[in-house]
Amino acid sequence: SMGGRNETKVMYFILLGFPTTGELQLLLFSALLLVYFLTVLENLLIIVIIRNNHSLQNPMYLFLGNLSFLEIWYVSVIEPKMILDVLSHDKRISFQGCMAQLHFFVTLVCTEYVLLAVMACDRFLAICKPLRYPLIMRHKFCAQLVAGCWMCGLATSSIKLSFIARLSFCDVDKINHYFCDISPLLNISCSDSSSAELVDFILALLVILVPLCTVLASYICILVTVLKIPSSQGRQKAFSTCSSHLTVVILFYSTTLFTYCHPKLMYTYPANKLVSVLYTVVVPLLNPLIYCLRNKEVRCAMKKTFTC
Repeated sequence: SMGGRNETKVMYFILLGFPTTGELQLLLFSALLLVYFLTVLENLLIIVIIRNNHSLQNPMYLFLGNLSFLEIWYVSVIEPKMILDVLSHDKRISFQGCMAQLHFFVTLVCTEYVLLAVMACDRFLAICKPLRYPLIMRHKFCAQLVAGCWMCGLATSSIKLSFIARLSFCDVDKINHYFCDISPLLNISCSDSSSAELVDFILALLVILVPLCTVLASYICILVTVLKIPSSQGRQKAFSTCSSHLTVVILFYSTTLFTYCHPKLMYTYPANKLVSVLYTVVVPLLNPLIYCLRNKEVRCAMKKTFTC
């Protein structure tokens, strides 16, 4: 893997992925393939249901539709290559391919952080400021918010990548992971990665902590407001629209937080790959289910869609 560009001698990386043999390999391949198809199908289903039901033409579901759209891309950036690598002997990924995968993945993760925070603010306005809600959350403003989420993701990813792509990778071209993530690349670089780590850390603080604080603040206000509602039925109705979002937030934030707050350290743990499986495979599979099972409006719209 010599030659090519001056700053990097490595033309490709080898993704070690999951060491399996024989029947286990086939089983893992089948399971991952099934999960991938299910995840894409579930999220497509949510998009179709939201588009075809007039009762769901409000901000909350516009954001949810966007979340599903994002999740389809999110799993598609990682899972097809990972599934093929389970059976393949050649687990190589080119340097450019690796950077592209990292760029798309980081863009989508950061966009999801911000989008989940926007969804929390939407719930806050709906429950704590119900009279002003329709005035604030107009369709145009919601579309601008969604565009803003994507812009944040793209900007963060572009800055992070401009630092990571400049690192030199010498003889170590093996990555003990199943996709190109920040942590393995920082660890196998043979040049000084301190500036890349610093930039990564500052951006992680911004993209993770600001949304996290927004979500916390929103839910504290929601809780205070909901507890003031006199009837238990009213309390339940107000909180039922939040419970699914809150579950998704807890799942996504808790699984990604460890990895992205201290990427270089995370890579050294053997459990690193398993934690990554949670947020790249398990959580995207669960999200649509959580929204369908815990959300009455989505369930009713689903029945309507299928009976038609």
